[in-house]
Amino acid sequence: MTEIFHYRTIWISDFHLGTKGCRADLLLDFLKNNDSDTLFLVGDIVDGWRLKSAWYWPQAHNDVVQKILQKARNGTNVVYVPGNHDEFARGFVDHQFGDIAIKRNTVHTLADGRRLLILHGDEFDAVIKSVKWLAYLGDWAYRLAMVINIYYNWVRRKLGYRYWSLSAYLKYKVKNAVAQIGRFEDSVASYARKYGADGVVCGHIHHPEMRDINGILYANDGDWVESCTALVEHHDGRLELVRWLTPLAECQAEGLDVERLAPDADVFQR
Repeated sequence: MTEIFHYRTIWISDFHLGTKGCRADLLLDFLKNNDSDTLFLVGDIVDGWRLKSAWYWPQAHNDVVQKILQKARNGTNVVYVPGNHDEFARGFVDHQFGDIAIKRNTVHTLADGRRLLILHGDEFDAVIKSVKWLAYLGDWAYRLAMVINIYYNWVRRKLGYRYWSLSAYLKYKVKNAVAQIGRFEDSVASYARKYGADGVVCGHIHHPEMRDINGILYANDGDWVESCTALVEHHDGRLELVRWLTPLAECQAEGLDVERLAPDADVFQR
């Protein structure tokens, strides 16, 4: 029988449901095999930007939504913090959607007493804040890279290799992109310090990471387009990044463990 992992808290974000780049198959497998007392959806769950121009909603995307709703009905405390791609949901902040609470941002207290600010993070993205048309152009270029990534990984599978995100690797290796990520992380950590929190959990930039920034715990839970990662809190308050690039049943059949990323791990290393 497949083992179900249970955590105190899980953070996941950036599904981009409604786009072909969404790894709904792996996300659904993760949701089926991982439970928690609290589940934070940290923005960009549905890609409203893309759905405005072209409708794409396969059954797998609907299955993801239904699985989250089922968790909420079964007692999981589900909190939804909308991002920029699903900013339409910000009009319902501080309301309940069925059994799901919608928040602009919120604070979570870990089992060891540390207080973490939870936000999507787009307000700290200079492009989003000042030049929105450039953000839309960047989104188009990103989707093009994801199309290339799909074909690239099709070839890798034919050759017997596992999934590896070419688009994430290229983004991480481009000097300006790395600098932008660094500025984003510093800005988010600085805001958490002013907020009086011990740390911050965000998404937005599709770059899973957990590290200390001048005494503030910075954690980014990644995404379900490139990295397929989640941030989890164990029952003692310990935090960990989990990468879910292979269905659990397949991992167990091959005698493999779930991939757990140590702080500061380079998740894009080949």
